[in-house]
Amino acid sequence: MGLREYIIRRLILIIPIMLGVVVLIFAVVQFVDPYARVTLYLRNPRESDPAVIEKFIQAYGLNAPVYVQFYNWLTTMLQGNFGYSAYYREMVLPGLLARVPSTLEIVLFSAPVIILVGIWIGVKAAVQKDKPFDQFSRILSILGTSLPSFFFGVVLSAIFIAQLRWVSAGRLTPLLSTQWSLMRNAHTWHVYTGLLTVDALLNGRPDFFVDALEHLVLPVMVLTFIQTAVLVRVTRSSMLEALSKTYITAARAKGLSKDEVIYRHARRNALIPVVTISGLLVGGMMTGLVITETVFLFPGIGQWAATAAQNFDVSVVIIYALFSAAVFVLANLIVDILYAYIDPRIRLG
Repeated sequence: MGLREYIIRRLILIIPIMLGVVVLIFAVVQFVDPYARVTLYLRNPRESDPAVIEKFIQAYGLNAPVYVQFYNWLTTMLQGNFGYSAYYREMVLPGLLARVPSTLEIVLFSAPVIILVGIWIGVKAAVQKDKPFDQFSRILSILGTSLPSFFFGVVLSAIFIAQLRWVSAGRLTPLLSTQWSLMRNAHTWHVYTGLLTVDALLNGRPDFFVDALEHLVLPVMVLTFIQTAVLVRVTRSSMLEALSKTYITAARAKGLSKDEVIYRHARRNALIPVVTISGLLVGGMMTGLVITETVFLFPGIGQWAATAAQNFDVSVVIIYALFSAAVFVLANLIVDILYAYIDPRIRLG
């Protein structure tokens, strides 16, 4: 099977997977009272009157048989109406889309560093097993995996925000944040991507770019330190296992150079579990960095969904669950494609 056919097969499999996710979420939502579920159909705050809510319950059959409710719910979502947030006082789909760039920006600056540095340290540690660099990497891994992210985030906040006052919490300094809001309201700030660093350059505002970049340093440091530690451990153990295989001994016996043995043979085969972990790490970060976003007051998906869950905002929780499922399905698809590229034998499975 060629790579193209393999990708098409994986894309087709997404359909039943997402359908199963939708059915599962709907089944869980059935445990929620109809008066809480009715917010899925409200379009503005004035419709929250008890009499209006009762009419919506009857109109959308929230007391009807399950199959009728599922049809109404699915039809409404396919029309782009994912409900109204009673807590945030906004439609949830625009609310989600407005917060995705904040989380995505942190991920885009963190993920490449985590993956590249994690793989490099893990490979080098395995090659230099029990030597000083390996011992250092193991200490680093233990610290990263055992240190709670909120503790590390609070320490960095206390040092660089509270004491040194090098940066402030949030995406921008208060002055530029106010200016940014005024520019958006006056339509003098053009939103191209939603990413502040990118849009700042496209709007010709290097001051906004530098400020946004400074505010990304601390969240990126927290994520990089914590997540790289996980990837280093996986890469190191996978690389050690690959180096112990008979084909590595045979490659050395053929007179291949050390670099060829390590990077052409051992590392390529050791990357399979590393790719899996990398996909899960990036997928997990994209579904919201609750602790990091809360500590540094980043208005991202994680903070948005966590606050909504605490206030029993059903509409936000549902769309967050759907978004998370879609992200992980996409992450697994990319991982499967990378599997097939790294080891063509997988396509035959």
